[in-house]
Amino acid sequence: MKHLLSTIALCLLLALGTAHGGEVQVPAPGPKDVCPVCGMFVAKYPNWVATVRYKDGHAHHFDGAKDLLKYLHDLPRYAPGHQQEDIAAIAVTDYYGLAHIDAHDALFVIGSDVYGPMGHELVPLATREDAEEFMADHAGRRILRFDEITPEILQDLDRGEFH
Repeated sequence: MKHLLSTIALCLLLALGTAHGGEVQVPAPGPKDVCPVCGMFVAKYPNWVATVRYKDGHAHHFDGAKDLLKYLHDLPRYAPGHQQEDIAAIAVTDYYGLAHIDAHDALFVIGSDVYGPMGHELVPLATREDAEEFMADHAGRRILRFDEITPEILQDLDRGEFH
């Protein structure tokens, strides 16, 4: 039931969410910003930063797309009082271009030989061509779209399992 509710909330976010495409304007994390999921200092990992910007302007930063997705799938746990419909933008850092791109439009490779700050990671890429190149160069196992990433996939990543 919990998975169903988080999936419904995520679908609602997709329906109500941000304008998609291109680079996304989000604030940079400061030196004291910590990931609400794992507690790591986010600014130490600029190539992996992911950000949720709310309509009121404040933002939560993450040390990778994996923790961002954990946050979005369980917002009541990680951000009590925040609502999915209050989110204005969700950005991830493109692995090759290092630009902040809309997470809804990114493609994510799992199972590669590239590790993020928290180990096995969802590696965000801006285009299908980049994702396929990354898969070939880094032994990736699978390419996923934003809406295909489930809590079970995130748990598998934490265990180093890729299906």
